[in-house]
Amino acid sequence: MQRVLARGEIESLDHTSIPRLRLPVRAAVFSDRAARLRQLAQDSPLAGYLSLMADLADGQHQALRHCKMPGPTEERIELAQAHGMPPLQATGWRRDPAWRALLAGLLDHMAALRGLPPQAAQAVQGLRHTLDGDPDAIEAQADAILAEREDGVDAAAAPFIMAALQVYWAGLAADFPENALPVVTPHGVCPLCGSLPVASVVRVGGSADGCRYLCCSLCAAEWHLVRVTCSHCKNTKDLSYHSIEDGPEGIKAESCDACHTYRKIFYQEKILGVDAVADDLASLTLDMLMGEAGYARASGNPLLWQQEQAAS
Repeated sequence: MQRVLARGEIESLDHTSIPRLRLPVRAAVFSDRAARLRQLAQDSPLAGYLSLMADLADGQHQALRHCKMPGPTEERIELAQAHGMPPLQATGWRRDPAWRALLAGLLDHMAALRGLPPQAAQAVQGLRHTLDGDPDAIEAQADAILAEREDGVDAAAAPFIMAALQVYWAGLAADFPENALPVVTPHGVCPLCGSLPVASVVRVGGSADGCRYLCCSLCAAEWHLVRVTCSHCKNTKDLSYHSIEDGPEGIKAESCDACHTYRKIFYQEKILGVDAVADDLASLTLDMLMGEAGYARASGNPLLWQQEQAAS
C-alpha cells in the first residue's frame, strides 16, 4: 500500500532524487491517450466527443511515428540556459512549415473515418480547404491557439490544429536531451516549451512514487511540482481540494484562495491508466461545480476550445 506523505515530509524530501522531468514516449503517448479516451467514453454523457478525440489521437499516434522535425540549435539551447527559459518555447520560436503537413495528414485520417459526425466532417472539410488555399490563415490560428488568445480562432477547427501542433512539439520533446535543460525555468509553465499545464498527476512507482507532476498541454512533457503548492501562483496556503460527492475516486480540483483559480489533480493510485488530457476532458462536471463556487480554470484543455478558458 502506498504511504501518503504528510505536508512536512513532502517539503523536506531531497528533491534532487526526484526526477524533475518525464519526457513523452513516442510509441505510447498518443496511443495510450486514445485508449484512455475510449475507456472514459463508455460511461460518459460526452461519449460522442470523447470517441471523436480518440480517433484523432489515433491519427496523432501514426503521425508521431514518422515525425522528425529540426530541433533547437546549440545557440538556442545556450541562450535558453543563460536566461533560464524553455528551449522549445512555443510562442517564441519559429515553427518549421512542415507542421502543416502533419495537419493535412490528420485531416485526411479523420475524413477517411466511417461514421464521422456531420459537424466534425464539415469542420475537417472546411479546415482542409483553408489549409490548401490560405496557409497563412492556418498559421495565424496556430499562433492564437499557442498564445491562448480567443480572437481569430475557429472553435470547431482549434482541436484539429492543436492536435497537429501537439505532434510537432511532442516529437521535439521526445528527442530533447534532458541534460541540456536549463537548471531553473519560470514557475507554472512547461520547462521545455513554455506552455501551461492542463492538470497534474500524482504518480506511483519508482523514484516518482507519490510525487506530483504537471502535464503539458502541448508537448506532453511532465515536470515535478511539490504537492500542496498552487500551480498557478506558487501559494502554499489556503489551498483546498474538491471532489464530486459519490463521484469517481482519484479526481480532485486543487483550488487556491490567493489567486482564485484551480487545476485538477489526478491520483494514479486510484486511476492506473490516467491521462491528464483525456481525464480532464471527461470530468467537465467538476469544472461546472468549480465555476459555481467562484473559481476560474487556470488553463484550458487543448482539445476543447472555450471562451475565457484561461485565468488572467
